[in-house]
Amino acid sequence: MTVPRVYTVSIEDITEPATFSRLPDAVAALWESLRVLPLGWTQYEAYRYFFGPGAVERVEDFLSREGELVLSFRMAGRSHAVRVRG
Repeated sequence: MTVPRVYTVSIEDITEPATFSRLPDAVAALWESLRVLPLGWTQYEAYRYFFGPGAVERVEDFLSREGELVLSFRMAGRSHAVRVRG
């Protein structure tokens, strides 16, 4: 019997960890949270690449290799980690 895969996403100090049974849902939720933050153009574009259109395949490939994707951004003088586990 195959154990269903679970994906957990979070943004340090901004969102609580959220768990999803499908990676497209996890990536969409994470992008919805990130896109409304005051990231500035450069950070916004970087996160749009990672979690916007076409992101599911990129994230799945990374998770297959590493097991976790951790990125960070600066906002209001503080660093925040963005995590995808699966």
